[in-house]
Amino acid sequence: MLADLADATGLTAEFSEALAPLRQRRAGHDPGRVLVDVAVMLADGGEAISDLAVLRDQPGLFGPVASTATGWRVLNGVDDSLLASLRRARAVARDRLWLQREDSGAGLPAARAAGRVLPGLVFDLDASLIDAHSEKESAAANFKGGFGYHPLLCWLDNTGEALAGRLRPGNAGANTATDHIAVLDDALAQIPDAHRHGTPVLVRTDGAGCSKDFLSHVRSLREHGVRTEFSVGFTMTEAVKTAIDVLPGWAWTPAIEADGTLREHAEVAELTGLLTGLTDAGWPEQMRVIVRREHPHPGAQLSLFDQDHGLRYQCFATDTQRGQLAHLEARHRAHARVEDRIRCAKDTGLGRFPSRVFAINAAWLELALTAADLIAWAQTTLLTGDLARCEPKTLRYRLLHIAARLTHGQRKLFVRIAEHWPWRTELATAFARLAALPQPQPT
Repeated sequence: MLADLADATGLTAEFSEALAPLRQRRAGHDPGRVLVDVAVMLADGGEAISDLAVLRDQPGLFGPVASTATGWRVLNGVDDSLLASLRRARAVARDRLWLQREDSGAGLPAARAAGRVLPGLVFDLDASLIDAHSEKESAAANFKGGFGYHPLLCWLDNTGEALAGRLRPGNAGANTATDHIAVLDDALAQIPDAHRHGTPVLVRTDGAGCSKDFLSHVRSLREHGVRTEFSVGFTMTEAVKTAIDVLPGWAWTPAIEADGTLREHAEVAELTGLLTGLTDAGWPEQMRVIVRREHPHPGAQLSLFDQDHGLRYQCFATDTQRGQLAHLEARHRAHARVEDRIRCAKDTGLGRFPSRVFAINAAWLELALTAADLIAWAQTTLLTGDLARCEPKTLRYRLLHIAARLTHGQRKLFVRIAEHWPWRTELATAFARLAALPQPQPT
């Protein structure tokens, strides 16, 4: 299903065009098809290039699949220029998929928070540590005592698509503004023009994204027709602590849960009026600082300030001017969903980099993002119900790893699914929807 989806969205063709410089005369395998097979293998749960054997051993389903050595050669040929071409290829395929989804009547799913629909697109940026268990180029010790890489990633909360990512050494700074700007620009380049311009775009990050340069860049995008707003974690500085101490009791209002119900023992308040000189200090104009306080849950890490007050305090900054404080705070707290997306991506190729060469691992990261996209596209376009919301492991168990037999008859190849398989109808329906996706007319 995922391999056919890559073909139907034009991803395979675009990868082939992007990697045309690697194509050799008399070569048995197209480089673009090889990398699509690697992405499908990662989406299917593979962890190493040698896992291509699972696809290669099923030629009736996947056709001719490259050997492990050929896969290595293609990955080794992807330099910075070709990596940029692969990113553009992903953007073209995404554009077609979004058009196909609209023509099929599905449309773009809406992001939700606090029981409400959020307008437009919601970007979630976050970094994650990936351990390396051997010496690899540019791998380094990280702030948690581990060793490996520290990629920065961006996800679209509306659909769960993996928009962009940059591979970085393990000692890369968590709040490096240049990296955040580069990943955000890469993510925006993945959005079709019809949605990038004129559609509200909310950029959410944790405290690592709270830098003056990055927030100024987010605001500057408005000059180019991108309606951006930000919601980022804000550091508990001494000025913030002082403002909390002098905040009157009537300023606090009850916080709400993700479904819009009241959050027990939690309140929110705005500190902006008590934090003078924010604009003079270089922060964007009209930036607001909002704080939440609540009783700490078991295992929560408390600062000395929290311990003195007996409550846990967390702040965030936003330039959204309208909306209830409780809703704005719950909207920002929904950024935590990115942690689940990264955790699932680590089971879809992101958790293990195969080579000692940094360039190969950077290409592998792009294919891991492609694998996450294929899963997200399948769930938002071909599936419904629980299968449209489940995690990749569940999707593999129920749908992708289904037992079946290949049979021949009427000059056709049939996939015979066991009649007692609980999700056989959902799989057949998904293939029917895949076959019905509109295709561009040849010119």
